[in-house]
Amino acid sequence: MPDRIIDFIRTHHGTNVTYYFYKKEQENNPDSVVDVKKFRYQGPIPFSRETAILMMCDAAEAASKSIKQPTAKQIEELIDKIIEKQKSSNQFINSDITFREIEKIKKIIKNKLMNIYHLRVEYPD
Repeated sequence: MPDRIIDFIRTHHGTNVTYYFYKKEQENNPDSVVDVKKFRYQGPIPFSRETAILMMCDAAEAASKSIKQPTAKQIEELIDKIIEKQKSSNQFINSDITFREIEKIKKIIKNKLMNIYHLRVEYPD
């Protein structure tokens, strides 16, 4: 496999936490402190625009499948939440991507997911 493809595979989760499994472990062990380090990907974090975009798209697509009856509003809020979490956990600091580019990518992801789920933006009355 080409090194560039391997780079994409290695970085697409960065050092994010496997939140679902971390929360499940906390639920199953309410009387103990769960070590978040055990639920964190080893990285590395994305180091190019392209690997950062893959991280955003992969997380957005996977999370969107968890919504049973998606609405346009749910998709928008989900994508904002996911990508803001990635930004706040410094996943993009090595990727040379701008805030403007991230906002543009978020918009594209939202539109694509709405098309996949055949959703329309709800217009006010």
